[in-house]
Amino acid sequence: MTTTLRIKNMVCARCTRVVREDLAKLGLDIVDVRLGEALLEHETPLPLEIIRATLQQSGFDLVEDKTSLLVEQVKRTIIELVHGGALKDLHIKLSDYLEQVCEKDYRYISTVFSLTAGMTVEKFLIAQKIERVKELLVYDEMSLSDIAFELGYSSVAYLSNQFKHETSLTPTAFRQQVSQARRGLESI
Repeated sequence: MTTTLRIKNMVCARCTRVVREDLAKLGLDIVDVRLGEALLEHETPLPLEIIRATLQQSGFDLVEDKTSLLVEQVKRTIIELVHGGALKDLHIKLSDYLEQVCEKDYRYISTVFSLTAGMTVEKFLIAQKIERVKELLVYDEMSLSDIAFELGYSSVAYLSNQFKHETSLTPTAFRQQVSQARRGLESI
Protein backbone atom coordinates (compact mmCIF):
# COMPACT_ATOMS: atom_id res chain seq x y z
CA MET A 1 0.00 0.00 0.00
CA THR A 2 1.48 3.34 -1.04
CA THR A 3 1.41 6.46 1.10
CA THR A 4 1.43 10.05 -0.10
CA LEU A 5 3.07 12.76 1.97
CA ARG A 6 1.95 16.29 1.11
CA ILE A 7 4.86 18.69 1.49
CA LYS A 8 4.78 22.47 1.75
CA ASN A 9 7.27 24.84 0.05
CA MET A 10 8.37 22.49 -2.75
CA VAL A 11 8.62 24.84 -5.71
CA CYS A 12 11.38 23.57 -8.01
CA ALA A 13 13.35 20.57 -9.19
CA ARG A 14 16.05 21.20 -6.58
CA CYS A 15 13.36 21.06 -3.90
CA THR A 16 12.26 17.63 -5.08
CA ARG A 17 15.87 16.44 -5.04
CA VAL A 18 16.41 17.71 -1.47
CA VAL A 19 13.17 16.13 -0.24
CA ARG A 20 14.09 12.84 -1.94
CA GLU A 21 17.50 12.92 -0.22
CA ASP A 22 15.97 13.78 3.18
CA LEU A 23 13.44 10.95 2.95
CA ALA A 24 16.09 8.48 1.74
CA LYS A 25 18.27 9.37 4.75
CA LEU A 26 15.33 8.34 6.93
CA GLY A 27 15.31 4.95 5.18
CA LEU A 28 11.92 5.41 3.54
CA ASP A 29 11.09 3.52 0.33
CA ILE A 30 10.41 6.31 -2.18
CA VAL A 31 8.38 5.64 -5.31
CA ASP A 32 8.30 9.23 -6.60
CA VAL A 33 8.84 12.81 -5.47
CA ARG A 34 7.22 15.69 -7.35
CA LEU A 35 6.26 19.24 -6.53
CA GLY A 36 4.24 19.21 -3.33
CA GLU A 37 4.27 15.51 -2.60
CA ALA A 38 6.25 12.36 -2.07
CA LEU A 39 4.89 8.91 -2.81
CA LEU A 40 6.20 6.16 -0.53
CA GLU A 41 6.01 2.45 -1.33
CA HIS A 42 4.71 1.53 2.13
CA GLU A 43 3.08 3.24 5.04
CA THR A 44 5.85 5.00 6.94
CA PRO A 45 7.07 3.20 10.07
CA LEU A 46 8.39 6.51 11.43
CA PRO A 47 6.31 8.97 13.39
CA LEU A 48 5.30 11.99 11.31
CA GLU A 49 7.07 14.23 13.83
CA ILE A 50 10.45 12.76 12.81
CA ILE A 51 9.69 13.22 9.11
CA ARG A 52 8.44 16.76 9.75
CA ALA A 53 11.56 17.67 11.77
CA THR A 54 13.85 16.35 9.01
CA LEU A 55 11.95 18.22 6.30
CA GLN A 56 11.88 21.43 8.36
CA GLN A 57 15.68 21.43 8.55
CA SER A 58 15.65 21.83 4.75
CA GLY A 59 12.88 24.46 4.75
CA PHE A 60 9.90 22.19 4.05
CA ASP A 61 6.96 21.00 6.11
CA LEU A 62 4.23 18.40 6.01
CA VAL A 63 0.75 19.57 5.08
CA GLU A 64 -2.05 17.88 6.95
CA ASP A 65 -5.17 20.04 7.07
CA LYS A 66 -7.51 20.45 4.09
CA THR A 67 -7.07 24.21 3.90
CA SER A 68 -3.29 23.99 3.66
CA LEU A 69 -3.58 21.17 1.14
CA LEU A 70 -5.79 23.32 -1.08
CA VAL A 71 -3.46 26.32 -0.85
CA GLU A 72 -0.43 24.16 -1.66
CA GLN A 73 -2.28 22.62 -4.60
CA VAL A 74 -3.11 26.09 -5.99
CA LYS A 75 0.48 27.28 -5.50
CA ARG A 76 1.91 24.16 -7.09
CA THR A 77 -0.48 24.46 -10.06
CA ILE A 78 0.42 28.11 -10.67
CA ILE A 79 4.14 27.47 -10.29
CA GLU A 80 3.96 24.58 -12.76
CA LEU A 81 2.02 26.74 -15.24
CA VAL A 82 4.37 29.72 -15.00
CA HIS A 83 7.75 28.06 -14.61
CA GLY A 84 6.92 24.98 -16.67
CA GLY A 85 6.00 27.05 -19.72
CA ALA A 86 2.39 25.85 -19.93
CA LEU A 87 0.79 29.24 -19.30
CA LYS A 88 0.85 30.19 -22.98
CA ASP A 89 -1.05 26.97 -23.79
CA LEU A 90 -3.79 27.60 -21.23
CA HIS A 91 -6.87 28.32 -23.33
CA ILE A 92 -9.27 28.85 -20.44
CA LYS A 93 -9.33 31.33 -17.58
CA LEU A 94 -7.08 30.51 -14.65
CA SER A 95 -10.11 30.44 -12.35
CA ASP A 96 -11.77 27.76 -14.51
CA TYR A 97 -8.53 25.78 -14.68
CA LEU A 98 -8.12 25.89 -10.89
CA GLU A 99 -11.73 24.74 -10.47
CA GLN A 100 -10.94 21.72 -12.68
CA VAL A 101 -7.66 20.88 -10.95
CA CYS A 102 -8.89 21.42 -7.38
CA GLU A 103 -12.43 20.18 -7.99
CA LYS A 104 -13.80 23.10 -5.98
CA ASP A 105 -15.70 26.30 -6.74
CA TYR A 106 -13.32 29.17 -7.54
CA ARG A 107 -14.94 31.51 -4.98
CA TYR A 108 -14.12 28.95 -2.29
CA ILE A 109 -10.58 28.47 -3.63
CA SER A 110 -10.02 32.21 -3.77
CA THR A 111 -11.35 32.85 -0.27
CA VAL A 112 -9.37 30.04 1.34
CA PHE A 113 -6.21 31.04 -0.54
CA SER A 114 -6.49 34.70 0.44
CA LEU A 115 -7.14 33.95 4.10
CA THR A 116 -4.38 31.34 4.34
CA ALA A 117 -1.67 32.74 2.06
CA GLY A 118 -2.24 36.42 2.88
CA MET A 119 -2.57 37.38 -0.79
CA THR A 120 -5.01 36.76 -3.59
CA VAL A 121 -4.57 34.03 -6.18
CA GLU A 122 -4.10 36.77 -8.79
CA LYS A 123 -1.33 38.46 -6.76
CA PHE A 124 0.42 35.10 -6.37
CA LEU A 125 0.17 34.52 -10.12
CA ILE A 126 1.57 37.99 -10.85
CA ALA A 127 4.43 37.46 -8.39
CA GLN A 128 5.33 34.15 -10.05
CA LYS A 129 5.13 35.67 -13.53
CA ILE A 130 7.35 38.60 -12.53
CA GLU A 131 9.95 36.24 -11.04
CA ARG A 132 9.89 34.21 -14.25
CA VAL A 133 10.29 37.40 -16.32
CA LYS A 134 13.31 38.34 -14.18
CA GLU A 135 14.81 34.90 -14.71
CA LEU A 136 14.31 35.07 -18.47
CA LEU A 137 15.71 38.60 -18.60
CA VAL A 138 18.83 37.48 -16.76
CA TYR A 139 19.31 34.60 -19.23
CA ASP A 140 19.12 37.20 -22.04
CA GLU A 141 18.14 34.53 -24.57
CA MET A 142 14.61 35.74 -25.37
CA SER A 143 13.24 39.02 -26.60
CA LEU A 144 10.70 40.85 -24.48
CA SER A 145 8.08 39.95 -27.08
CA ASP A 146 8.93 36.25 -26.74
CA ILE A 147 8.82 36.51 -22.93
CA ALA A 148 5.40 38.19 -23.10
CA PHE A 149 4.10 35.39 -25.33
CA GLU A 150 5.67 32.67 -23.15
CA LEU A 151 3.90 34.00 -20.04
CA GLY A 152 0.54 34.63 -21.64
CA TYR A 153 0.64 38.44 -21.65
CA SER A 154 -1.58 40.08 -24.25
CA SER A 155 1.18 42.52 -25.20
CA VAL A 156 4.71 43.65 -24.42
CA ALA A 157 3.25 46.91 -23.11
CA TYR A 158 1.09 45.06 -20.59
CA LEU A 159 4.05 42.97 -19.41
CA SER A 160 6.22 46.11 -19.13
CA ASN A 161 3.57 48.02 -17.17
CA GLN A 162 3.02 45.14 -14.76
CA PHE A 163 6.76 44.59 -14.37
CA LYS A 164 7.35 48.27 -13.61
CA HIS A 165 4.45 48.33 -11.16
CA GLU A 166 5.86 45.34 -9.27
CA THR A 167 9.60 46.14 -9.40
CA SER A 168 9.80 49.90 -10.01
CA LEU A 169 11.98 49.14 -13.05
CA THR A 170 11.21 48.59 -16.68
CA PRO A 171 12.26 45.19 -18.04
CA THR A 172 14.97 46.92 -20.09
CA ALA A 173 16.32 48.77 -17.05
CA PHE A 174 16.28 45.53 -15.05
CA ARG A 175 18.19 43.71 -17.79
CA GLN A 176 20.78 46.51 -17.94
CA GLN A 177 21.12 46.62 -14.17
CA VAL A 178 21.75 42.87 -14.03
CA SER A 179 24.27 42.94 -16.88
CA GLN A 180 26.14 45.82 -15.21
CA ALA A 181 26.16 44.01 -11.87
CA ARG A 182 27.84 40.93 -13.35
CA ARG A 183 31.34 40.92 -14.77
CA GLY A 184 32.85 38.24 -16.90
CA LEU A 185 35.90 36.35 -15.67
CA GLU A 186 38.05 37.96 -18.32
CA SER A 187 37.41 41.43 -16.87
CA ILE A 188 38.43 40.57 -13.30
